[in-house]
Amino acid sequence: MLHKVIQKIAPLQEEIVTHPLYTHIQRPADLHRFMEHHVFAVWDFMSLLKALQIKLTGTSLPWVPVGDPEIRYLINEIVLAEETDLDLDGKRRSHFEMYLNAMCDAGASTKEIDEFIHNISQGKPWYQAATSIDLPQSVSSFLRFTFSVIDSNEPHKIAAAFTFGREDLIPQMFTSLIRSIQRQFPEENLTGFHHYFQRHIELDDDTHGPLALKMIQELCGNDPQKWEEVTETALQALELRLTLWNGVLEEIQQAKIPELI
Repeated sequence: MLHKVIQKIAPLQEEIVTHPLYTHIQRPADLHRFMEHHVFAVWDFMSLLKALQIKLTGTSLPWVPVGDPEIRYLINEIVLAEETDLDLDGKRRSHFEMYLNAMCDAGASTKEIDEFIHNISQGKPWYQAATSIDLPQSVSSFLRFTFSVIDSNEPHKIAAAFTFGREDLIPQMFTSLIRSIQRQFPEENLTGFHHYFQRHIELDDDTHGPLALKMIQELCGNDPQKWEEVTETALQALELRLTLWNGVLEEIQQAKIPELI
């Protein structure tokens, strides 16, 4: 059944891997716009992961063993890497914090994401935190989908968005992005930016991606309804990634129009 899902989503994955956005990131201002949009996807990735941790591992007290030990290992191993990886200075950082540092180094603004995180830390739901800042529609739609999947409380659907919308997609997508940016900015100091993406490529391609696919198989088993829902969720996740990328590309192109007049 897994191979059928992979076949069904392959055209959308190819659209994302070959998206024209990558070649349109030509100036520092273009890169800033990309990072200021993409950071919200970096952030909500952790909510997908934590939703799986809550559903599939023991996180309540008193503790009892929950579910399949192989799935518990997968989730906890990814959480360990995502929340406490080593940055370029050998210090423990979450990948989200690494990305924020990379934004600062590149000269991108963290004003909106900082205010968003502050609002959430004060106890506001994500959607209320989002209304206080000027989020692009493409980012809002991306977040709305992520949390609609989380709110379904269906582990196989959450795993589908996590696996096919993130872990299985990231190595190819980020490789295309990094190659394009390295051509456009050969002399720019984007060390932290490259480190963030390279770590994801390494981890997802070698370890997390294959384990996430195994998790899907374990959660769905021989249930045709679950496999159908996994396919539908995966397709929606990829469509929303396209929406996010299209939104960034549109802003980059609009910003260049005055220069052509």
